[in-house]
Amino acid sequence: MGAPGPLELILIFLVVLLIFGAKRIPEIARGIGKGIREFKDATSEISREIEAEDQRRQMNEPRPPQQGQQQARQPQPASNSGSKPASEAGGDAEPEQTS
Repeated sequence: MGAPGPLELILIFLVVLLIFGAKRIPEIARGIGKGIREFKDATSEISREIEAEDQRRQMNEPRPPQQGQQQARQPQPASNSGSKPASEAGGDAEPEQTS
């Protein structure tokens, strides 16, 4: 089923004219126009808020390093201060006996 043709539009207009009268039709049209304008304003406001939020997120996200630049090295935390790593301390090896 397609869009209403010219005959259907004329019939709808005549029915509206009979129901509401000639004086009320301009008032109804103004009300519909105001409603449409408010709807457009609200949708444009929402889209502006979404775009502003996206821009804030992009500014706060860390950017990946560009090609040719090195990343700054993070200092590694000291795990056991004063003790040797397991590989240097002998690890699982049995202690030597001296006589």
